[in-house]
Amino acid sequence: MDGKRVLIIGLGLIGGSIALAIKKKHKAVIVGFDVDETQAKLAKSLDIIDDITDSLEEGVKGASLIIIATPVQQTEKIIDQLAMLSLEENVIITDVGSTKKSIVDKSSVLKNKNAIFIGGHPMAGSHKSGVIASKAHLFENAFYILTPDTNCQKRFVNGLKNWLEGTNATFIEMSPSQHDKLVGVISHFPHIIAASLVHQLAHVEEEEQNISRFAAGGFRDITRIASSSPIMWRDILLHNRDVLLSLLEKWELEMTSVKKMLKKADENEIYDYFSSAKQFRDKLPERSKGAIPSFYDLFVDVEDYPGVIAHVTGILGGRDISITNIRIIETREDILGVLRLSFRSEAERQKAKTLLSEYRYETYILD
Repeated sequence: MDGKRVLIIGLGLIGGSIALAIKKKHKAVIVGFDVDETQAKLAKSLDIIDDITDSLEEGVKGASLIIIATPVQQTEKIIDQLAMLSLEENVIITDVGSTKKSIVDKSSVLKNKNAIFIGGHPMAGSHKSGVIASKAHLFENAFYILTPDTNCQKRFVNGLKNWLEGTNATFIEMSPSQHDKLVGVISHFPHIIAASLVHQLAHVEEEEQNISRFAAGGFRDITRIASSSPIMWRDILLHNRDVLLSLLEKWELEMTSVKKMLKKADENEIYDYFSSAKQFRDKLPERSKGAIPSFYDLFVDVEDYPGVIAHVTGILGGRDISITNIRIIETREDILGVLRLSFRSEAERQKAKTLLSEYRYETYILD
């Protein structure tokens, strides 16, 4: 694949990270296209891509692989645009969207172009965005779902996997419908619940002022994903509407069951409800990357005196351990520690824990 041309449409975190992963294994010429010229120029200056194209028409010329790394609604529009252009025969086209059925259905417009569309979804992300946050190892050990058409020849699927081998991801093939149901349960629906909890807090605050001040501990943690892009989640919900409507109906039944349980005030039933949830949750994979980005948080007990935060960060900075976020915890009803430090990986968190322990700081990991 040396010398071949790759076009990446959309130069954000995902598009940039895929470009870097391809560069690890292949000497292809990577061309980038983005409606935001600033992102494109930044990607070029950081050597994430080799060249910039000002139009899709120019970008597709000679391309053996086209990766659409844009929001799902934009992806459909780009597929329509590609269908109007002259494409290389047997060019592989893939996307990175977190819904698949509507996009794969839309890709039927490419069949007369002798193009091979294979839906894709790398199930990894970051709390940072933009091409500047791109990392070649972003998808390492993450699930990378592919949803090829039933008529797609295996050699093309293997060809795409070969292009993406530098991601070091685990590739899984499934149908678009299977994918949408899967991510609906483990990613899309939890985001709805998180946003709903935030709305509930906002409504209560209309009656009880300043209540949000006390929502800085566990509440803020379990609703953290509600801070995701509203545009992205608008598009995702519209594209996976049928799955989410079904899940909402089941959720209503679940909440009705909880309501009845509380009315009965049966302490054994209430205990069993939380006990069975705990047992199932404790069996979930701890370290593998999933649809919702993992949070590598370390809680640190510190005394309240001037300079203590600078001391903690100085210890870690002295060993080149990067902190992605730091917050002082005020409400600690169910959390040990005064500081919450967030890290990019489990390895970084463990290094920080060991180092701070050497300085006699008590640290806690809550997973």
